[in-house]
Amino acid sequence: MGKTKGGFTLPGESGYEKLTLEMAEKWGADVIRDSDGTELSPEIINAGYGIYSTICIIRDHNEWAKQNTDKLQQSFLMTNPVVAESDSVKIDLMKDFFNEQFKINESDESKAYWQVFDRTTNEEVKDWTYENGVVTVNGVTPWHKYTVNFLAYRIWEEISMYNHTTNNWDKEHLMQIDPRYPETQQYMLDWMKNWCETHPATTVVRFTSMFYNFVWIWGSNERNRDLFSDWASYDFTVSPLALKEFEKKYGYALTSEDFINKGELHATHMTCDKKKLDWMEFINDFVVDFGKKLVDLVHTYGKKAYVFYDDSWVGVEPWGKRFKDFGFDGLIKCVFNGFEARLCAGVDVVETHEIRLHPYLFPVGLGGAPTFMEGGNPTLEAKGYWKNVRRALLRAPIDRIGLGGYLSLTLPFPDFNDYIEKIADEFREIKEFHKAGKPYVLKPRVAVLTFWGSLRSWTCAGHYHEHPELDLINIIEALSGMPFDVEFISFDDLKNKGLDNYDVVINAGFAGSAWSGGEQWKDEKVVSLLTEWVNNGGAFIGVNEPSATDGYDTFFRMSHVLGVSEDTGARICHGKYSFDVENNGAVVDGTVLAGKNKVYLVDGETKVLAADGDMPTVTTHKFGKGTGVYMSSFKHGEVNNRTLLNLILTAAGESTDQKYLTDNVNTECCYYPEGKQLVVINNADTEQTATVKTDAGDKTVTLSAFDTQIVQL
Repeated sequence: MGKTKGGFTLPGESGYEKLTLEMAEKWGADVIRDSDGTELSPEIINAGYGIYSTICIIRDHNEWAKQNTDKLQQSFLMTNPVVAESDSVKIDLMKDFFNEQFKINESDESKAYWQVFDRTTNEEVKDWTYENGVVTVNGVTPWHKYTVNFLAYRIWEEISMYNHTTNNWDKEHLMQIDPRYPETQQYMLDWMKNWCETHPATTVVRFTSMFYNFVWIWGSNERNRDLFSDWASYDFTVSPLALKEFEKKYGYALTSEDFINKGELHATHMTCDKKKLDWMEFINDFVVDFGKKLVDLVHTYGKKAYVFYDDSWVGVEPWGKRFKDFGFDGLIKCVFNGFEARLCAGVDVVETHEIRLHPYLFPVGLGGAPTFMEGGNPTLEAKGYWKNVRRALLRAPIDRIGLGGYLSLTLPFPDFNDYIEKIADEFREIKEFHKAGKPYVLKPRVAVLTFWGSLRSWTCAGHYHEHPELDLINIIEALSGMPFDVEFISFDDLKNKGLDNYDVVINAGFAGSAWSGGEQWKDEKVVSLLTEWVNNGGAFIGVNEPSATDGYDTFFRMSHVLGVSEDTGARICHGKYSFDVENNGAVVDGTVLAGKNKVYLVDGETKVLAADGDMPTVTTHKFGKGTGVYMSSFKHGEVNNRTLLNLILTAAGESTDQKYLTDNVNTECCYYPEGKQLVVINNADTEQTATVKTDAGDKTVTLSAFDTQIVQL
């Protein structure tokens, strides 16, 4: 691929001007940015590049925060259970929490929301007192467990806390202020105005999200430092003022227990009740309404406003109905995998879609392993991440790519700088393909059915490495590079709009999760409509515990379509169909999935295409004119991805022997009809040969490890 320029954002670094400008030239950058912990010198700023300036509007205000400590952000916390040995029990509120992150809010308005529970009976206890960090509960029942829900200020902003500990910073801890308070809002508006006036060279203000971080609760014990983390939780948005405003707007009051939920909180992986949905709407409305004032202010200074969809993104919801109201010019997403690139690309209400590549230019990666330091191999990491992301970029256009962190860390790794040059040129060529028109897709239209629907399109509430065990995150990663039109729908969508626009519906996840649907399957309308749709020719693909809920004749509500269900223990005395693994015509060749030992066939006509011993792992079952497909689990990878593609095609009544598919599972291709360009990629770390059937005849290419080739038809 030829040398090109543009569409690349480079992290500059004061003190390394020569390196910054050399890498800008090498990587074809048109923009230079600062990062958390770096600055840009006048020499860099005046070098003729666009300038991104990173701001986190809720931190870096320690002087104001110290004078307004009652306006720090807060969260409800619950103590670990304490077993009473007499008629009273003392509970140290901060015993199990990181005291550099939290400080008890001891105000009267805070304590009005505190609650004590007997967790043995699940009853609230009213007889308690508080003094010096300890709650004393009186009149308790010996040998029962007791907990306290209390409000705490967050005194160290979590991303700063992570960066501080990761990079061994020796500087003041940054606090986060809460814009819910009118005084904070005025301070932020004044600060933003002054910032714009003192940064004339900045062309783009990059908001490091907006106001509220995803929940990340640290513990006092280093053996269990991460007590709770949820990428899409709204628990860090609470305060007495917010609770009062919520009650006024919605007509009912929330309690601490509505957030604490017996200590489980409300992880995004689980379904939720109307109270949480109302709170999410309440927070989203506030974040959009006040956020728009800041964006409008930036625009008055002739600067563009981009938002980084990571860190303090809660309440932003880029796939939500109100995201367009912010008026952002661009969306930036940090990506490890293909589905994150699709998440960014699919938000159609911004002009610019940009992804931040990994590895970040930090000494260690998010998993704690060395990256840009002795023992690290950043080039190998970059190849792995690019392999994941590239296949998605072929399917959906991204406008810009870039890096973040400390550019100086790349000095001992010249091979990394060479590889980023290759990536940058490859990206710009892919970008040009999309300008000619949309890529070719196969006939089946795919819907992914979850509790969250389109609101959480192309996400499972976080990065892949945080929840690699989730079937759905593996499914959407596989889908991100496939030649299908994919949409994410909710159970309300199914009931209100029907499924006529789709050929295949995928439902994947563990029982009770937001991804499989939980109690949504108790609605007979959901079951009836989906059953009728399959009977009329649709294909339902279920993975792990699809349609699972208790209280009916089978654990899988769609067992009559899938041909399988799961025994939760009630059928221990019942007989089960024996089976033989059938010849599947290479549909699932090489697929290895972990079986579930309680899954059984409910119909002797169910065909088993793959098994793990006596456990069926892939099955198909005809139902009327349609088909049910069951997979016991799913892990993305070259072989399994091709199996999923084959199952989608065959379940929808299509052949797997189609044009514009490679004959080698380690490779994939994408065809752009308008430009008559065929892109073939190698996802393996060894040389591969692939043949593609095209309208111009068969085309065979040989690709080196992780390589890309362009064929003009």
